[in-house]
Amino acid sequence: MSRKIIAAGNWKMNKTAKEAVEFVNALKERVADADSEVVVGVPFVCLPGVIEAAKGSNIKVAAQNMHWEEKGAFTGEVSGPMLADLGVDYVIIGHSERRQYFGETDETVNKKVHAAFKYGLKPIVCVGESLTQREQGVTAELVRYQVKIALLGLSAEQVKDVVIAYEPIWAIGTGKTATSEQAEEVCAIIRGCIKELYGSEVAEVIRIQYGGSVNAANASELFNMPDIDGGLVGGASLKLDDFEKIAKYNK
Repeated sequence: MSRKIIAAGNWKMNKTAKEAVEFVNALKERVADADSEVVVGVPFVCLPGVIEAAKGSNIKVAAQNMHWEEKGAFTGEVSGPMLADLGVDYVIIGHSERRQYFGETDETVNKKVHAAFKYGLKPIVCVGESLTQREQGVTAELVRYQVKIALLGLSAEQVKDVVIAYEPIWAIGTGKTATSEQAEEVCAIIRGCIKELYGSEVAEVIRIQYGGSVNAANASELFNMPDIDGGLVGGASLKLDDFEKIAKYNK
């Protein structure tokens, strides 16, 4: 097995364009020797500057969302061709905050995943349950359902390039973290679902992250679990020292 750990920061609605460039310029020297794949998911307005700042480094750049249409009367939206033209590598799709506040559904997530591939972007697809759903014992069914709908219509070769981020909603920004065993259990369920849909080869290749209050203290334990291939990191990705430690979890 040779899945490369991916340490992806999701900056959410933080940092001005100037602050973002300064952060990446400082970060790239710190993570130059990281064994993980380092990704920064920055606000749309920060993308051009960050992409320029990251050139020649091992840092990849992600957008935090995209529309599924190529162009059109969708005020405030950003399309795949726009992101591809800038040189974006990844795009985060279906984050729980997008689902909760902006009407994302499993079906729109699927449309966006297809659009990402159409325009040469790699999707980081977020799935996860609420505290109520966990307490009701439906985590496995819910996450499997989300995964199945998100990947509907994709080829096996495309799925190999998908990153799935398991983010229990109850652990995002709350300071609560799923234990490494809880996170591993659900990531293993996701991998099992991929195996059912696409076979063992694809299941062994696809990378599955954990997200939900990942920090410098818990990253190493989480990332060393058999089915966890890195993290989608929120607040800690905004701090140079913390994100460096997360990206270099094994050093």
